[in-house]
Amino acid sequence: MTASRPGDIFQPGDLLNNTYRIQSLLGRGGTSEVYKARSEISGRIVALKALKSEFSMNDDYLVLMTREEDIREVRHDAIVRYYDNQRMPDGQVYLVMDYVDGPGLEKKLKAGGMSAEDLLVIGARVTEGLIAAHKRNIVHRDLSPDNIILRNDDPADPVIIDFGIAKDTNPGAETIVGNEFAGKYAYAAPEQLSGNTDARSDIYSLGALLLATFRGAKPDIGSNPMEVVRKKSEPVDVKDVPEPLKSLIARMCDPDPSRRFQTAESVLAAMKSTGRVAVNEPDDATVVVNPKAGAKGRAKPAQSKAKEPAGKKSGLMVSLLLVGLLALVGAGGYFGGLFDNLLGPRLPVADPYALSLVKASDLPPRAVGNVPTSDALDALTALINAEGGTADLALATGAISETWAESMLTLARQVSELDEYRMTIEGDRVLVTGMTTNKVLQSSMMETLNAALPGDLVGAVDITLGPLILPPGQVTEILDQFANCGPLELVAQPTIGFAISDPIVVSGKLADAKSRLDLANAIIDIAGDRPVTVDAEVLSPALCQIEATLPKAPPGGFEVRFGFGDRLDQNTTGLYFVGENPVIDVVVPATATDGFLWVSVLDVSGNVFHLLPNLSRQDNSISSLRDGRSGDFKVRVAFGQDESTDSSKIAFLVDDTTLGKSKIIVLHSDRDLFNGVRPTTESAASYVQALRDALATGGSGIRSLDSAILTTAEK
Repeated sequence: MTASRPGDIFQPGDLLNNTYRIQSLLGRGGTSEVYKARSEISGRIVALKALKSEFSMNDDYLVLMTREEDIREVRHDAIVRYYDNQRMPDGQVYLVMDYVDGPGLEKKLKAGGMSAEDLLVIGARVTEGLIAAHKRNIVHRDLSPDNIILRNDDPADPVIIDFGIAKDTNPGAETIVGNEFAGKYAYAAPEQLSGNTDARSDIYSLGALLLATFRGAKPDIGSNPMEVVRKKSEPVDVKDVPEPLKSLIARMCDPDPSRRFQTAESVLAAMKSTGRVAVNEPDDATVVVNPKAGAKGRAKPAQSKAKEPAGKKSGLMVSLLLVGLLALVGAGGYFGGLFDNLLGPRLPVADPYALSLVKASDLPPRAVGNVPTSDALDALTALINAEGGTADLALATGAISETWAESMLTLARQVSELDEYRMTIEGDRVLVTGMTTNKVLQSSMMETLNAALPGDLVGAVDITLGPLILPPGQVTEILDQFANCGPLELVAQPTIGFAISDPIVVSGKLADAKSRLDLANAIIDIAGDRPVTVDAEVLSPALCQIEATLPKAPPGGFEVRFGFGDRLDQNTTGLYFVGENPVIDVVVPATATDGFLWVSVLDVSGNVFHLLPNLSRQDNSISSLRDGRSGDFKVRVAFGQDESTDSSKIAFLVDDTTLGKSKIIVLHSDRDLFNGVRPTTESAASYVQALRDALATGGSGIRSLDSAILTTAEK
């Protein structure tokens, strides 16, 4: 359980949609927070996953939540049960799921690890859950110790949670976070770094988390992106792990997916064969064996044995001897090479006929598999060797087209231009995935190869625009160049770097819309296929000038409330249309009992309106404003037209001459900031200079700074 903070999405005791009462915070993630809650209707305890405010209005992240909800169709006790998404009146979105009571494997890992016996039991049960998901073509992509909870602390009852970046591998289906890298570097399969994911990736992650939990230490994946890539290409170290867990993990975590267990069913079968794991469910098929068949197994059907005439029998024997002799001579001639001049060189038959070319980032390429001719073998070997790689090729015949060798070499030469690639051919079907940082190359190759593959080859091509891992420093350098209205920041910045599917989200303030567009384009130029969102508030240059001058003071709990001059409704958005009469109140907290209150509006046109104090209302002493009242109290600083019976009460209507965002600032100071009262209206430049002078001669007297945005627009 995690301690709550004032800035959390929900607080203990909150009632959501008149149904779910928040009990506690369970954890925080990059884009969401998870809470324990109780249904006030049924009494059921549930877990709620809520999107953070900066993502809750983003359609891309709402799609992710919807896709995660769709995984409720996967039914298994080892997989958390999802229910539905709900939206609150303020737009906040949360997902309802089962609450699983028990420690996560992450907690067990930090406490020193678990025994091999318990981990075999956990591994088998988690594998059963993966079988259920994989049968629905759902790949988790983020298996790690913190995503597996032991219900009631029972190793026999683990539950997989958080399918937030799961991938639907049904043809044509969308994925939770795209087809590229998703997951945690420490437990992700090597191919995931290149955006390639299938059921075998989950098998790798399961083996990696079992190994880490056994040791009580997270995998060492290095301290920079290149070390991550290099270490992921190496076999995992299992020298201290006892059998049979050792052999299981070694095969589950083979860097080459083709040498791993190919299915979760095969993993479960291997675990059960150790005799250490209970069989939880019957096999899919039942084999009935004739008990009279004996140790050899299958019983043969009875045959009638009628006698044959002796002459016929002896003739048959002679014929069989002649056929056998001819067969022996033919076989000897074939295997001895006697008929090579007539039949040509003999080659073994490969079924399936397969070839794989792989090149990881900053690692030499490797070719493994079958080719039909010596010329093709030599040409492909030369191509791989030219890049410092190795080729393990065998001549073979098989079910391939006549142009296979020429087509394969043409395609191999094309993909060799990529920074990394995986080209897999089985028969005439080919799958190419790869990555390049060259936008022109990526675009042209996708267009050319998706239009038509060489020769008779058929299949699919997916080239990702990299880099594979983008260091945050490259993005922050761009932010520093474009920061013209205070600092710009990365939201949910990763520790090592942005993987290909990681969103790049920027927050802050900018002086104009053009700066926001130029900033987005500058990041897109280096981002590759990563989604880029510049969620920066656009202010005017004048507002930004004041923003840069305002003191670095903490918030003081002064709340700005908006209303309307012609009705009692509150305006929670701060948005007003032409013709409306804004009313502005400042709620002074109970803790503020002395000092001075300063309230100003920084207009979108570049003017500053002083609401308190001003020439018509000069007393801004909090003790005078409080007038003996205790606790929180409200000070009206902008009035309805009906209230403004004298010049001390400022009222205004929204017209169409100054539409946009204005900023209301509330300063609380120990003493009078300025040398005399400021005029009711002045230019931003004049106010900035006065503020600088005040700060230069005692700015430490400012206790706090609070603010709010008022927006005006046409209907």
